[in-house]
Amino acid sequence: MRSIEVCFSPELIHLHEVTGKLVVVVDIFRATSTMVAALAHGVTEILPFADLEACRAMQNQGYLIAAERDGLTAPGFELGNSPVAYTAGAYAGRKLAMTTTNGTLAIEKSKGAAEILIGAFPNLQATVTYIQSRDLDVLIHCAGWKGRFNLEDSLYAGALVQALGESHANREDGALAMGSLFAHEGNNLVTYLSQASHAKRLQNHGIEADIDFCLSLDLYNQVVGVSQNGELRIV
Repeated sequence: MRSIEVCFSPELIHLHEVTGKLVVVVDIFRATSTMVAALAHGVTEILPFADLEACRAMQNQGYLIAAERDGLTAPGFELGNSPVAYTAGAYAGRKLAMTTTNGTLAIEKSKGAAEILIGAFPNLQATVTYIQSRDLDVLIHCAGWKGRFNLEDSLYAGALVQALGESHANREDGALAMGSLFAHEGNNLVTYLSQASHAKRLQNHGIEADIDFCLSLDLYNQVVGVSQNGELRIV
């Protein structure tokens, strides 16, 4: 039976083996949720960057450039890190270069994996179905917040552990604990995660619509975001 494990922060990824595994990077509030929204609404590819200036330079190559630091749009960029900015389809057909405080760093630190997916609640079941079609062990890489554990990414990890229970065995305590947490709180996502520190941080910026989107289940049943040669695309 294939295995599933959870890394709670990019600062801990060195404790896990990524080689040969399918890594699901998750940054619920908001990077991977935004990436899923962008791809679902017509963005053709996403090029993630850990560095602001490397991302900014892609504007000269025709990319939209999006950057977030500490929950806010970085100065000089066209877009920030809001999933609802893409839902009207205004950027369909465009390529996007993107950097965020946590999520794009987690993608960078997942390099070397057999496959890298981006995980979000709006395409949870599509991601589960794709994973079950692959004969690979799974590592869920939570972006966290500046190196620390966060609740929303870890609860998504629990959702994935639960959904993959028949095909992937959890053989470490993190997966077991998060699967149990989601079993207890998964029917109450919005209320439970309203207590999360990053949800409160975002609420202070007046972007409740982003939070609502990020916690919406299975809006996109055909969208799976996979990194191919460093670019994120729908498969």
